[in-house]
Amino acid sequence: MPAVSVPLLLSGAVFTALVYFTTNHLGRRDTDSYLKKKPNFIIVLADDIGWGDLGLNRPGMNHTPNLDRMAQEGMRFTDFHSPASTCSPSRAALLTGRHGLRNGVTHNFAVGEMASRTSWPISSKSPGNDMGCTDTPGYDIPSCPPCARDPLLDGDEHKECYSRIALPLFENLRIVEQPLNLWTLAEQYTQKAIDIIHHARASGQSFFLYVALAHMHVPLSAASREPSITHIDPYAASLEEMDSFVGRIKTASDASDKENTLIWFTGDNGPWEKKCQFSGSVGPFLGRWQTDRGGSSAKRTTWEGGHRVPTIAYWPGKIPANVTSSALLRTLLSHSGLDIFPTVLSLAGESLPSQRQYDGIDVTKVLLHQSDTGHKSLFHPNSGAAGHFGDLQTVRLGQYKAFYITGAAEACGGGTGQEMVHDPPLIFDLSRDEGEGVPLDSSSAEYSMVLERVEKERQAVLTDIAMDNVSRADYAIDPSAAPCCDRSHVACRCRGLE
Repeated sequence: MPAVSVPLLLSGAVFTALVYFTTNHLGRRDTDSYLKKKPNFIIVLADDIGWGDLGLNRPGMNHTPNLDRMAQEGMRFTDFHSPASTCSPSRAALLTGRHGLRNGVTHNFAVGEMASRTSWPISSKSPGNDMGCTDTPGYDIPSCPPCARDPLLDGDEHKECYSRIALPLFENLRIVEQPLNLWTLAEQYTQKAIDIIHHARASGQSFFLYVALAHMHVPLSAASREPSITHIDPYAASLEEMDSFVGRIKTASDASDKENTLIWFTGDNGPWEKKCQFSGSVGPFLGRWQTDRGGSSAKRTTWEGGHRVPTIAYWPGKIPANVTSSALLRTLLSHSGLDIFPTVLSLAGESLPSQRQYDGIDVTKVLLHQSDTGHKSLFHPNSGAAGHFGDLQTVRLGQYKAFYITGAAEACGGGTGQEMVHDPPLIFDLSRDEGEGVPLDSSSAEYSMVLERVEKERQAVLTDIAMDNVSRADYAIDPSAAPCCDRSHVACRCRGLE
């Protein structure tokens, strides 16, 4: 997929806001016969969003009317999973269709780290800056100070606050603002995304637009400052802003090329519960076995709350309205962000790159024909709560889920649970226990039957990875990799957008 134009808006922070665009010149094989011309693709990835944050998954919530309407006009996935339970490995897997053990990205990048990755449009090398400050901080726990202005001040600060590393705003490879204005960022990348859609329409070319939102990651900085919604809390206000952003993209897309554009909304992982009132809802996926023993069962864990994310696919004229994937309801086959890469390439008429294996599957028939296609088995990599990063020690097999290791992330208030290795594994039946509260009796015939199948699936995948053409990410720390527009200033200050 040659990149003719790549305007992007990037904020390297504790969140990443990214708008990526490329025109589409594919044609090596035929697309689905249902399609008459090359489609457009808009992938919207929310950050730290909970399965229960959207009204369509949690009746009574009314902060996401645009997304709820999009689900009514398209397909709602109820059993869709992020490829990992934390940022960098989840996004790398989405962009490659491969688990971190294959693509090399098994945990988050930090200040001064660089990542080389091969994904669908191009090979890219970009700063993986993971933290930083702004002049007007948003809502967070702890509440961080503004960027430092005096180089002579003591550098002591909270471990989660980085007052000497200013968040940059990029367009292509140029820093246009540092530190960025957190409170106007959403409007800037909303307008950039809409401009890209209009540009593609004017040029007559199909396109791929990947929008990785800062929402719902802290620091929250949504329109809670707007008079019309000052009565709601910052998290709800941020949800409303995110929903409005997606609604504006949908409106622009519908006006441009409605019946030839697939919009796919999903999340990179579950909510960050240690942020208390500034984090989202896991819905009914509470991970009770773990929370009864301490800690959080959301982001960074392999409990359902860590990786089950709200997901919607919208394509008027191709995806029937108000559909909940029948594959999920009848067969308990699951889907994953790993599937986006192979599905988009298939719909675009392009073959997967050769000489490597993929963990994602093409779900074109699920989208266009409501088939029962899905993953018989799905692996949830360790994401920081327990074990080695990237190791596949949690296995989903149909309605069952097996844990070879368990652990908790930090909960609101600071509680954590102990890492525990399970041999034989804990196995839950999600069809009867979506809250993962009581595992199967290890002496039962059902447990023995499931265990045999789980171990066979797990061994097959691990063997396949061992024989695959795998990549390695460079996690070496180099201070020069931290973006800085003017190193003579303590927080690398630029004049800002003009």
